Amino acid sequence: MFPLSIFPLPGELVPLHIFEPRYRQLLEDAETKDMAFGIFFNHTSNTEKLGSLVKLESVIKRYPGGESDIIVRCLDLFTMGTLFRTYKDKLYPGGEVSFWDVDQNQMVSKKLVHTYTEYLGLLKITNPAKEYSPFQIANELSLDFEDRLKFVHLDSDKKEFFLQTRLKFQTHLLIEADKAKDVFHLN
Repeated sequence: MFPLSIFPLPGELVPLHIFEPRYRQLLEDAETKDMAFGIFFNHTSNTEKLGSLVKLESVIKRYPGGESDIIVRCLDLFTMGTLFRTYKDKLYPGGEVSFWDVDQNQMVSKKLVHTYTEYLGLLKITNPAKEYSPFQIANELSLDFEDRLKFVHLDSDKKEFFLQTRLKFQTHLLIEADKAKDVFHLN
């Protein structure tokens, strides 16, 4: 278990800098044993003790002092039952969790795909996919902690409405920012 002040959503790629000896040991175990590990969302707003199951995607850089820059991918979410200061004979923490078994293959409606494709167009992202999961879209919207916690508890229909609302707001901001660039002139 790796307690951090982040809450990755399924499918999200997250960069981490590993420097403490206990988490260097966790990284070594993740590499040699091809194991996933948990990122417990260590934040006061996390009253439900949620976390993210992640798996090492790649080691970007290794430093002479033993530190590393890595990328992990979120596979699932969990609810923490008990967090132990150390896990068995390891330096790093461990815990008892209940996995959510999030279905990342569930796709959103065509209406939401259309709204999302328009949003991507404003960002100059071309050749969008034809299908998206709710989590793929949520990961692109840079939701804050409160919105992430709210989002994961919504049922499918409400997830779609939530994402439609956020996309419309972000689209509005992008359009207004684009208009503003022609109004201001540098001197």
